[in-house]
Amino acid sequence: MKIAVIGQSLFGQEVYKELRKDGHTIVGVFTIPDKDGKADPLATEAEKDGVPVFKFPRWRVKGQAIPEVVAQYKATGAELNVLPFCSQFIPMEVIDLPKHGSIIYHPSLLPRHRGASAINWTLIHGDKKGGFTVFWADDGLDTGPILLQRECDVEPNDTVNTIYKRFLFPEGVKGTVEAVRLIADGKAPRITQPQEGATYECIQKKDNAKIDWNQSAEAIHNWIRGNDKVPGAWAEVDGQKVTFYGSSLVDNSTAANGQPLEIPGASRPGVVTKAGLVLFGNDSKALLVKNLQFEDGKMIAAAQYFRSGSSAAVELTEEEKAFAQQMRAVWQSILTNVTQIEDSTDFFKSGAASMDVVRLVEEVKLRASNCQLQNEDVYMNTTFQDFIQMCVRKLRGEDDEEELVVDYVEKNINNMTIKIPHQLFINGEFVDAEGGKTYKTINPNDGTAICDVSLAQISDVDKAVAAAKEAFEEGEWGKMNPRDRGRLIYRLADLMEEHQEELATIEAIDSGAVYTLALKTHVGMSIQTFRYFAGWCDKIQGSTIPINQARPNRNLTFTKKEPIGVCAIVIPWNYPLMMLAWKTAACLAAGNTVVLKPAQVTPLTALKFAELAARAGLPKGVVNILPGSGALVGQRMSDHPDVRKLGFTGSTEIGKHIMKSCAVSNVKKVSLELGGKSPLIIFADCDMDKAVRMGMSSVFFNKGENCIAAGRLFVEDTIHDQFVKKVVEEVKKMKIGDPLDRSTDHGPQNHKAHLDKLVEYCQTGIKEGATLVCGGKQVQRPGFFFEPTIFTDVQDHMYIAIEESFGPVMIISKFKSGEVDDVLRRANATEYGLASGVFTRDISKALYVSERLNAGTVFVNTYNKTDVASPFGGFKQSGFGKDLGQEALNEYLKTKAVTIEY
Repeated sequence: MKIAVIGQSLFGQEVYKELRKDGHTIVGVFTIPDKDGKADPLATEAEKDGVPVFKFPRWRVKGQAIPEVVAQYKATGAELNVLPFCSQFIPMEVIDLPKHGSIIYHPSLLPRHRGASAINWTLIHGDKKGGFTVFWADDGLDTGPILLQRECDVEPNDTVNTIYKRFLFPEGVKGTVEAVRLIADGKAPRITQPQEGATYECIQKKDNAKIDWNQSAEAIHNWIRGNDKVPGAWAEVDGQKVTFYGSSLVDNSTAANGQPLEIPGASRPGVVTKAGLVLFGNDSKALLVKNLQFEDGKMIAAAQYFRSGSSAAVELTEEEKAFAQQMRAVWQSILTNVTQIEDSTDFFKSGAASMDVVRLVEEVKLRASNCQLQNEDVYMNTTFQDFIQMCVRKLRGEDDEEELVVDYVEKNINNMTIKIPHQLFINGEFVDAEGGKTYKTINPNDGTAICDVSLAQISDVDKAVAAAKEAFEEGEWGKMNPRDRGRLIYRLADLMEEHQEELATIEAIDSGAVYTLALKTHVGMSIQTFRYFAGWCDKIQGSTIPINQARPNRNLTFTKKEPIGVCAIVIPWNYPLMMLAWKTAACLAAGNTVVLKPAQVTPLTALKFAELAARAGLPKGVVNILPGSGALVGQRMSDHPDVRKLGFTGSTEIGKHIMKSCAVSNVKKVSLELGGKSPLIIFADCDMDKAVRMGMSSVFFNKGENCIAAGRLFVEDTIHDQFVKKVVEEVKKMKIGDPLDRSTDHGPQNHKAHLDKLVEYCQTGIKEGATLVCGGKQVQRPGFFFEPTIFTDVQDHMYIAIEESFGPVMIISKFKSGEVDDVLRRANATEYGLASGVFTRDISKALYVSERLNAGTVFVNTYNKTDVASPFGGFKQSGFGKDLGQEALNEYLKTKAVTIEY
């Protein structure tokens, strides 16, 4: 059939794609105009396919169809209109025109919940059954004849988001496409909607989402979840509008230990507990709310309501008020130049110095021996009000460090017991993903599952970014002395060293890295990286700049290096912990907070790192780890308006997409370390034994899963055959096997999909005429093992000469003796420029070649020699920006110029 798709959103996009797969002709897509320069997903998909796309801001004016709009629609010749999700009013001239009319998807079981907020009201009414309807459009409001319905159970703690993702989206797409099939086959029914049970509810908006406390706990719970996330159920708390999210029904014992919170209109006070905010209905039953949002947009975990950084202040008891008055007198005795100590009086702005801090801490001990302050506590709470609030919390025991709760997966392996966290790490806690979503991470040595890992969703990204933002803007991390920040990072490095064998074992089973290599490089260099950048924390500085004076006055201009804020980091699967370290260490040293997405196939060392970061004392929200898919989690991080920097290591294709998303969203700062096809030139005058040894390492190090691997070796023709013979001899000595076996040289490839790509890559090389000297096949044993491979006679035009294998595949090409400039031309004839190498005893030749190789790193008579102090990054389509070295700090800093006239 000829179909016009009228609507928007990812749902509309999926319906469109499935209709095309079914063989229908989409004659036009009618969707909403671009927003902030970004097209709706339905429009993007259709434009990619060359389908006509119309983006009318409206179809009617003052109730009348716009003739020009209707004319453009008529010109498509549609036989059926499909409205998968449409927010615009479509005139009846369009609805009735096609031969088969128009069908609409509606997310409720009509005639129940007619109107635009159907999913909300399904939950608000506590319906046990939900579902969707595809109906024939008429001139009423969701009143047309029913074509098809599908129903599902509504779980007690479902939200709009969970029921949509679980059923209404995936099954709704299938149902809409099935409805079109029935029409095409002439079997589509038209069942008149019954009047019995029909309801129509208004659109849910913020104004009408206020909570009525005079009802049962279940009814309040249904109201909150029915408005979660949009528009958000709210109530007045402490004089401001607070929105409630993440409701679930609980038994009353949940409120056994907590602090009461008065809520106007509620039958009894709420209770702030470690689990969240417990609320009560007029039936005395309880519900639990996980998150709260204040009028300024700041969202916190409900459990944090009374803690530092929240909007709520502790109400003092009479005894605590007396203590406050004593401390007011102490402040007055120290700040003798201040007439009266107000709540807003700032200790340091009023002239206090470091010795005054020592005195103040001792004065507190004299008056409250169980309130043990550190000097840092005074620096972090500089106003009198904040100081008293902090002291009172300590006196109440609310300021004690919470024990880190970790639901470990424990395994006895490699002569030790390893304890692996497997949940998301957000705001200092290990938590399940939204909706309890999980996936299995696989051991590449045998293909078995290691454990289930929480699979982050978009809402989890939002929570992590909110936590990171609060930690940066409101928490102690943003106020911390740089030297103290360095001390925490040193402590983290020490903890990593204490757990290095455990980290290396986890890395080996999750990524396939040979244990000895994991211990030395994956983990060892990670520890070195954190130590190196810990030392930089108190050495980040600006400069003074002489400028033209504004005579007769004078000027002073200086620059400051400041942290950017919330940084997102997306890392690859080849060096899971080391890639985390390369980016995160510099990011933290600069004073930023981090939301990091490890590769979905290798999440475990990142989660163990999160545990160690918490135990090292990094404040909550500073480090957040979100295992998940790039398409969902990575995309949301790229799009998020509160993320100000994104660092990415991965493919060039994905890097380009990230760069575009970062530009469109909020012009984030970006650094990209992307693909490579690094050339290694071996001249006849080289040290042959060393060239063979390092040539092997340049390709087969870490199973070839190495971003700077020599993707192509150019060997001078006079030594070509000798070099190949020696390399083949060495390859045959390599032991392939269990990465935990200390004698193993070559472990499994990281995951099955990558193994399959390597097999295909080698088959392509053979078809194009390259000579396969050895390898090229999967090893016949359990797991994802691939033979070390050597190709010779590789011509410049061949696929394997151009594209990266990212595996243990050595690509060898000859070059003629003396043709230095020609081999340089061939080596540079790639869009990549990550690394390169040259072997020769002639220092003049080495310098000449290194100057002309167009790559971010050049190795001379060595390879893979990276160091934490040396900057690392590529040219051309291998990306931009640096990891490691002092230069890496600049990726996570912004420069501010200040000019003073005096």
